Amino acid sequence: MDTKKHISLYELNQEVKKTLKNNLPEYYWVIGEISEIKVNNSGHCYLELVEKDELTDSLRAKARAIIWSSTFRMLQPYFETTTNIKLTKGIKVLVKAIAEFHELYGFSLNIIDIEPDYTIGELARTKQETIKRLVKEGVIEMNKSLPFPLLPQKIAVISSATAAGYGDFMNHIQNNPYNYKFYIRLFPAFMQGEEAETSIVEALDKIYKYEDFFDIVVIIRGGGSQADLSCFNNYWLSYNVAQFPLPVLTGIGHEQDESVVDIVAHTKLKTPTAVAEFLISVFQENENYINDLNSRITDICLEKVGRENEKISKYALLLTPVVTERISNNYNTINLISQKIRSSCREYAVKNSQWLLLLNRNLKNHCIKYISDSYYRLEILDKKRHYLDPKNILKRGYSITLHNGKNIKEAYKLKNEDLIDTILYKGRIKSKVTK
Repeated sequence: MDTKKHISLYELNQEVKKTLKNNLPEYYWVIGEISEIKVNNSGHCYLELVEKDELTDSLRAKARAIIWSSTFRMLQPYFETTTNIKLTKGIKVLVKAIAEFHELYGFSLNIIDIEPDYTIGELARTKQETIKRLVKEGVIEMNKSLPFPLLPQKIAVISSATAAGYGDFMNHIQNNPYNYKFYIRLFPAFMQGEEAETSIVEALDKIYKYEDFFDIVVIIRGGGSQADLSCFNNYWLSYNVAQFPLPVLTGIGHEQDESVVDIVAHTKLKTPTAVAEFLISVFQENENYINDLNSRITDICLEKVGRENEKISKYALLLTPVVTERISNNYNTINLISQKIRSSCREYAVKNSQWLLLLNRNLKNHCIKYISDSYYRLEILDKKRHYLDPKNILKRGYSITLHNGKNIKEAYKLKNEDLIDTILYKGRIKSKVTK
């Protein structure tokens, strides 16, 4: 049997406990990231604090910690109301802790105070570092530079299927008062916590496969604390949003702070409902523009028709005497030719009765054809005259508007209360201008 001096494990742990107590200061201010946190039924808060390498993100140190219920009841509301951040895993804290060693449970930290200003500063520092990195890499304005579609009808939505914000968005956009139609597909993702970053990036990757189908991407959630929204300051998520080939709209639901994802997105809106209202307003603007174009085209066409009506009336007045004279001249010519032919025929018939009989028949046929052709041409001319007669033009539905006996060609020359005279095919109408 070994006769060397020995002690029990319990005695050794007691020595360690005494040594820590006698040689370490009463307390330390310790910086650490909360990797685990749990509050048991008795109200005690159990944590695990870790420190990570800034370059590799690997663990450098880890320690158990506890906040006794009497202390936790004061620290938790103080921290959360001061920072507006929930005391949860994933955030860095500066705590006042007593280093303790227990014979059974080993080394731990007894937290007796917490400094909220450090956590606020740490979150702000992380956010600013992300922004600087995106600026340095030249990607922070990439999504904003994408052209926004004229009518963004096919929408890919990234949200939690059970989030109230998603329900508000769907209700507002599908029941819009203008009955605009939108085609929406949900790509579910976690919108807070440790898995949020990876989950949202994976949703973006799925949407990318259908890039040609969708017009825009919408990222929405129903608000939350700064800690809940801290994933939207994450570099990798922001980097993916900034470089996404479709315009990204955000409605993350917080007004007090602007996340990095908001900054790199094409369009930032406060809430999911605000996103829906924005998309509806885009359709309204385009509808108003089309209605305005339609009104302008109608005015131009009416003005053009009016000018052409004036030309037709003018030509009708000019052509009527010409056509009448042409018809009269043709009648006189035909009568003269007919008289000459009859005279020549009688004279020739005396000399050549038999031969002339035959010739007379042929000549008669030629004359009849000539006269028929001439009358046909006259009928055509008469129809043209008839078509250009102002009365017939009025009969087709056109009208002439007079003011003080003069034709009105341009509406703007009239004034309210002016009396105008409208000539129709049957009758006339006297009117007073009201507009």
